[in-house]
Amino acid sequence: MKNKDISQQKSAILLRFLYTFWAIIGAFSLIYIPSKLIVFGDAGTTAKNIITNELLFRVGIVGCLITQLLFIIVALLLYKLFEKVNRNQSILMVVFALVSVPIAMISTLFKFTTLFLVDNFEQMMFFLNLNVQGIIIASIFWGLWLLPLGCLIYKSGYFPKFVGVAVIIGGFGYIIDSFVKIILPNLNIAIIVDILALGEMVFVFWIIIKGVKLKDAK
Repeated sequence: MKNKDISQQKSAILLRFLYTFWAIIGAFSLIYIPSKLIVFGDAGTTAKNIITNELLFRVGIVGCLITQLLFIIVALLLYKLFEKVNRNQSILMVVFALVSVPIAMISTLFKFTTLFLVDNFEQMMFFLNLNVQGIIIASIFWGLWLLPLGCLIYKSGYFPKFVGVAVIIGGFGYIIDSFVKIILPNLNIAIIVDILALGEMVFVFWIIIKGVKLKDAK
């Protein structure tokens, strides 16, 4: 009689739950709050927004930290899910994912520092920019971890192969975007990168909506 690997089943269920939570927290703290409070090129308005909405700003910081903690758990669950597909690629995926976490958390520290500098516009914007530059560096590893993940998705049979291809494309999108921002900071390729990075979201929403189709183990 054939039985599905119980540990894989548990990982798949937890991933569905955690990715849902991660998507909501990430969108709110990484996209919505900064778009409402931070105005690059206008330090006065940014300081006023942070002072007026200090609690919201602090909630955004906590949200950023939570997304990183969830990222660690997600990476380990994905390792358990794909370990039998290719152990070396699974290890590489986890290594790249975990390297990004301290970089992103230190970048969040720069954002937290701005709370003490709202009376000094120049220093406040300096640390907000440091936060952005830190995220650019973390994005290199957010791209690198998607490459072995995409290969594992493609090989596993747990997902349609196009999902794996989309994730690999998304990985290259992150990497290209990071290096372009470092080398050519005035070149705006945001639209192109956003399209490429959709590959990762294809995988996230596939897990949330469709789940993981595990094969029977002998």
